[in-house]
Amino acid sequence: MFEQVEGLLAEHARLQDELADPALHADAARAKRVNRRYAELSKIKAAHEQWQQLGDDLEAARELAKEDEAFAEEIPALEQGLAEAQEKVRRLLIPRDPDDARDVILEIKGGEGGAESALFGADLLRMYMHYAESKGWKTEILEKDESDLGGYKNVQVAIKSNAGDPSQGVWAHLKYEGGVHRVQRVPVTESQGRIHTSTTGVLVYPEVDEPEEVEINQNDLKIDVYRSSGPGGQSVNTTDSAVRITHLPTGIVVAMQNEKSQLQNRDAAMRVLRARLLAKQQEEAAAEASAHRSSQIRTMDRSERIRTYNFPENRIADHRTGYKSYNLDQVMNGALDPVIESCIRTDEEDRLQALGQ
Repeated sequence: MFEQVEGLLAEHARLQDELADPALHADAARAKRVNRRYAELSKIKAAHEQWQQLGDDLEAARELAKEDEAFAEEIPALEQGLAEAQEKVRRLLIPRDPDDARDVILEIKGGEGGAESALFGADLLRMYMHYAESKGWKTEILEKDESDLGGYKNVQVAIKSNAGDPSQGVWAHLKYEGGVHRVQRVPVTESQGRIHTSTTGVLVYPEVDEPEEVEINQNDLKIDVYRSSGPGGQSVNTTDSAVRITHLPTGIVVAMQNEKSQLQNRDAAMRVLRARLLAKQQEEAAAEASAHRSSQIRTMDRSERIRTYNFPENRIADHRTGYKSYNLDQVMNGALDPVIESCIRTDEEDRLQALGQ
C-alpha cells in the first residue's frame, strides 16, 4: 500500500522546485493547479513523516524496554499512535476526485408540493448560505425565480473558496448534495394542521476554472434576449436584459434575468452553461467506465431521494449513509458538517473497497 508514497514524495519535491520558479506564476491557471496538487501532497508527506517517526520511536522503546521496564509503559500508546498514523496515510492515498478543489454552482429547483416545495427551496438556500459562511466561502446569487409566498421555484448560486487544499474545496463537500431532498412538515398553507410531504431538487455542478476547459462553438449557441419579469408577470425593467442561451448539440437551456445588464446576464448564463457541459462530459465518462466509478455515494441519478427533513420530530436522515440526528433546527441554520462528513466517510470506504485495501 505504501509503495506509491515514494513516487508521491518525489512529485512533491518536483512541485516545490516548480513553485520556486517565477516563470510558473506568469500562467495563473497553471500556478493554481500546481499549488492545489502541492497542498494535497504536502498532507501526505507530513502524515508519512509522522508514521515513520512513530515507527522509529516504537522500535527504540522496545529496545530500551529490554534494559529498563519503565520504557515498556510507553509501548501501548506508541503502538496505538502508529496504527492511527498508518490509517491516516492509507486514507490520504485514496485517489481524490480531481474536481475537489473546484468551486460550484448549486441549483435548487421546486419539485412535488407546489408552494410548499418552493418555500422549502428557500429554506435550503438559507441553509447552504449559512454553511458557506461558516466555511469562509463566498456566495453569489446568479438567478432566482421567486414564488408568490416568498419561496423559490428555482434559484442558482455560485459558491467560491480560496482554500488551496483540495480537501477543503467547495466541490469536495457539496458534491454530495445533488438529488431529491424530502421535507415532512405542516405547510403554512395547511389550515387543518396536517403534515405534508414535499420534495425539492438540488443540482450541484463543479465550476469551470478557465473558459478554455470547456470548448463551446459559438455557432452551436442560440441566444435570445427578452424583457425580465417578476412574480405574477410584473415587469422588472423596461429593457431586453434577460438572456436565454440554448446549446443546440445538447439541448441544454440556461436563462438569466437577475441582473439589469444584458451583458452581466449573458456572462452568468455562460458560466452556468460551461458548468453543465463539464458535468455532462463527466457523467458520460462515468457511464462508460461504470465498473470503475470512484464513488457510490454520489450517484449520477438526480432523481435519487437522498435525504429527509422531518420538522415535527426535528429529525434529519441521510438515506445513503444511514446518518440520523435530531437537531434539524441547527442543520437548517447551517450546521451541515456532521451530515456531510458522513457522506465523505462513506465515499472513502467505497473507494478503499474498490482499491481492495
